[in-house]
This record gives sequence, C-alpha cells and structure tokens, in this order.
Amino acid sequence: MPTMDQETIERFSDHMQRTGGLTAEEFEQIAHLLRSVRFTKGAVVLEPGSVCNHAFHVTHGLLRVAALDRDGNEHIVQFAPEGWYASDRSSMYFQEPSRLRIDAIEDTAAVMVGQDFVDAACAVSPKFAKSNTTLLHNHIRHMQDRIALLLGARAEERYQKFIAMYPDLTLRVPQRMIASYLGITPESLSRVRRDLAERNFRPRV
Repeated sequence: MPTMDQETIERFSDHMQRTGGLTAEEFEQIAHLLRSVRFTKGAVVLEPGSVCNHAFHVTHGLLRVAALDRDGNEHIVQFAPEGWYASDRSSMYFQEPSRLRIDAIEDTAAVMVGQDFVDAACAVSPKFAKSNTTLLHNHIRHMQDRIALLLGARAEERYQKFIAMYPDLTLRVPQRMIASYLGITPESLSRVRRDLAERNFRPRV
C-alpha cells in the first residue's frame, strides 16, 4: 500500500479547492480516503487485463495512457502531466478488465483517487458534485474532438492541437511518442515540424 506523502496530498488539496469547489475543511473530512504514490520512470501503473480501481492525479511528473494492438504496437491515448488525471474510466466505473496500459514517462508523484473519494466529495459539497459532472462532460467532449481529429484532420492540424493542449510536452516527450498520439509516423511528424518551422521563420519581404 502506498504511503501518505503530505506534500503530494497538499498539492491535490490546493487543486481541489481551485477547480473542484471543495473547501479546505471539506477536503480534510475525506482526505483519509486518498493515497499518494510515487513511480520511477518506466514503472507500469496499470497493466492491460487488470481492473483500474483509481484515477491517478499527477502532482509532479508525467504519465502515459496507451492501448496495444494485436501486434504489440503502442497507440498513445493520452498524456497526463501535472494537474491531469490518468485512468481507464470504463474499467473503473464498470469494474471490467482494462484494455489500456498506464506507465510513467518521468519520475512521477500522484494521488490515487477512488470512487469512494468522489462519492464522499459529492456528499459533502454540492459545488464539487456540479464540478465533477462538468469534468466528466469535458472529458467526453475532449474524446469526441480527438476521434474527429484522428478520422478527418490533416497531420499539421493534429500537431497544432497537440501543442495547444500540451504546450510544454514537445520538450519532455520523444518524437515517436508524439507521433503515436497523433496517429502518424515519426517521419510524417518530422515533415510537419519542418514545414511549420520554415513557414514561421521565413523572412518577410
């Protein structure tokens, strides 16, 4: 069982007060339902086939959520830098085996958030209940937008959306991982980046 890391929990408390509508007193009532955890770079957080019982809120570091095809090729679904959650919502809600793998790209500190915490937070704070519903709908909207991009957008548009969503990850993530997230080859990504660089730095006449 992960040990309690006070700094990690305090960062999560600040996050819940800023974005979740919980007061410090409300958070204190239910903080015992949380656990902090640290992963070294390369550690596997969730294996395909296991049930995802927690969402992992990253306070420091970077997690990756990926699906593996029949040939073992990796297809990155999401990155989770600081302030983001990594989980398999379907597995967590329906208690079914996950089809996803979550691992640490960097040394990472996170808070394990289970459904018991979410239920307790909704019970003590109507503001949190409303915020949690909004968070869920935003997640659905993001996934729908991502599907639409993968199906119909050109590689350049996908890359520009990636930069807008993850503005600092181009310096933290290998190009092959970004290409996997975008659903293109590393060679195509190199061309896109080269074309954008030439267009942005072309001298004006």
